[in-house]
Amino acid sequence: MNKVLLNYVLFKYFKIFIKVTLVFYLFGIILNLFEEVEFFKNIDVSFLLPATLTAIYVPSLIIELLPFIIFVASMWFLIEIKNKRELLMLKVHGFSNFKIFLTLAFSSFLFGWIILSFFNPLFSSMTQYYEKTKSNYSRDTDHLININKNGLWIKENLENQKKRIISSKKIKNNNLEKVTIFIFDNDFNLKEKIIASSANIEKNDWQLIDGFIINLENEIKKKFDIHVLTSIYNSENINGLFKNIHTLSFFDLVFNYNDLKDRGYNHEFLNQNLNKMLTLPFFLFFMTAIASILIMYKTNKTSNIKHIIIGIMVCVLVFYFKDLSKALGETNRISLSLSVWIPVIILGVFSFIGILQINEK
Repeated sequence: MNKVLLNYVLFKYFKIFIKVTLVFYLFGIILNLFEEVEFFKNIDVSFLLPATLTAIYVPSLIIELLPFIIFVASMWFLIEIKNKRELLMLKVHGFSNFKIFLTLAFSSFLFGWIILSFFNPLFSSMTQYYEKTKSNYSRDTDHLININKNGLWIKENLENQKKRIISSKKIKNNNLEKVTIFIFDNDFNLKEKIIASSANIEKNDWQLIDGFIINLENEIKKKFDIHVLTSIYNSENINGLFKNIHTLSFFDLVFNYNDLKDRGYNHEFLNQNLNKMLTLPFFLFFMTAIASILIMYKTNKTSNIKHIIIGIMVCVLVFYFKDLSKALGETNRISLSLSVWIPVIILGVFSFIGILQINEK
């Protein structure tokens, strides 16, 4: 009998979870579609393209919102079984408040690992396709930047109708290593080549260090210790272009961590987002715990409106507390990795205290 009831609880819980996820997905589709239509409004493409890009991008946003989706689904499920007196029936058959909480929370915890292991790599690939497709339609094609296994590549159009292509084997903090710069005329005839051992790109006036300039028109080679080169890019906006965590999967961060560092990704950024992904199962567990505490703390039937208002307030508080912790990390008050775990730890403390209370009821 207990096994039948357990299966009923899990089936109903995940059925409600799917409904809530679909609602969030549809809202995401509607909101993001306006942005995509705005992007493509002056480009000759069918409506199908922005609609398709929206459909494949929104799932990555759903993962970001998953703790709140789980929270809403848990509250919905518990309110429903409480108002229909199914909660009382479960207790008659040996399901205590703690056992019901543990069933839901542990299911959410396992679901978090399933998301990271199976859905996250798929959604990351979809986001990569999204980013690549949009970049092909970008209006700013005169200035392009790319990073791959061969290093960093930058294309710039100069004011005197010349073009400049910059390559670097590695980007590390504010420096490029093993820099080669090719300068072409408007017909793509190579006019000048600059080779430097490194370059400081903290500002738009780059400082090339220990290299030489080859003028191919008169075949003059000039050595330098420091050479200043002005670019529209600096380390801040270059690193900012590659901070879309949605394009990196959990497995990328775990198994290709060193390779990503060699390709120029900042190690603090990688650590922060690896820890962010690792917190997901724990976040789902504790958000389910908070929902259980709010609904099962009182045994009598209460207003659904009251639960909805409290639920919204909890979501807002958690969201802004996450934002506050992130801000503390970005301003170096605490480490970025710790800033990811602090909201989870505090939620865990409140959950532990609350679960002890509802277990006594």
